[in-house]
Amino acid sequence: MKSEFLQQLELKYPIFQAPTGSLAGPELAAAVSNAGGMGALALTWTNPEDATRLIQEVRSQCDRLFQVNFVLAFPPKSLTSALDAGVKIVTFSWGDPSPYLSQVRAAGAYVGMQVTNVAGARRAIELGVDFVICQGVEAGGHVQSTSPLWKILPQILQVVGDIPAIAAGGISTGKSIAQALSMGAAGVLLGTRFVATQESRAHLVYKQRLTEAKADEAVLTVCFDGGWAYAAHRVLRNSTLDTWEAFGCPPSGKRPGEGDVVATTASGQIIRRYEDLTPRVDMSGNLLDMCLYAGKGCEEINDIPNVADLLARLWAECETALI
Repeated sequence: MKSEFLQQLELKYPIFQAPTGSLAGPELAAAVSNAGGMGALALTWTNPEDATRLIQEVRSQCDRLFQVNFVLAFPPKSLTSALDAGVKIVTFSWGDPSPYLSQVRAAGAYVGMQVTNVAGARRAIELGVDFVICQGVEAGGHVQSTSPLWKILPQILQVVGDIPAIAAGGISTGKSIAQALSMGAAGVLLGTRFVATQESRAHLVYKQRLTEAKADEAVLTVCFDGGWAYAAHRVLRNSTLDTWEAFGCPPSGKRPGEGDVVATTASGQIIRRYEDLTPRVDMSGNLLDMCLYAGKGCEEINDIPNVADLLARLWAECETALI
């Protein structure tokens, strides 16, 4: 069933791109799918009109399947427009997808659900999802999990049986892809590794910082909660985080430098310290003081390749490790 699932998705490589917010634009999604992986758009905070436009932009660059994601800590306001635009793969995280499953199925789309423990896996089976994404705590960005991937993955695989499971969290090399596949995962989902590619909308200084980072610099915190209060996230340590910790990790309203403007966009939008926005190509300012999402696999990232070269290299490394 896992092999059939991957064939239905027309994948050359069982490698999924994580929907890394505004960093994952149509260029990245199209590049990943064109190269044989599964591209992704994050549509949670996107209005219906913009969601339709983004989907059309991917389609103008790519005739292969790609996924869209909705974080259910927020209303999925563009779900209907995405389905109307013909999206065939929808994934949900950070919430209960049951109110939306009939709508997705009626549109003939596959449904994926992020799970982080055995109870979540059992819930996914009850809901009848097509596949699960098993996230480990090593993941970058907003982290739903509290368990290490290599600990929880075997448990979830045992529960879901033939339902395909995609492993996520700290994976950035062909060797770690091989490890997940050898344990029984149908595929892997990579976030930070795709942020550090030429097609990503991340600012170059952010991409370069990822190539220099060590695993112990990617820490789990609630420091950058502007926009999503109390949600744990894994980021690279920087001056904003260090100062906040030095002051005793005070709550919102009492944090040092809380009103500081750290960056602006080309359109003049102001980004203040502690916001959960990451440095994009259209921003300028003290970008390394912003939220720098990164998974534990960042230590294995040492270049900024194009997506096609990266996927070919990762798969070659994976095949070598599997021999």
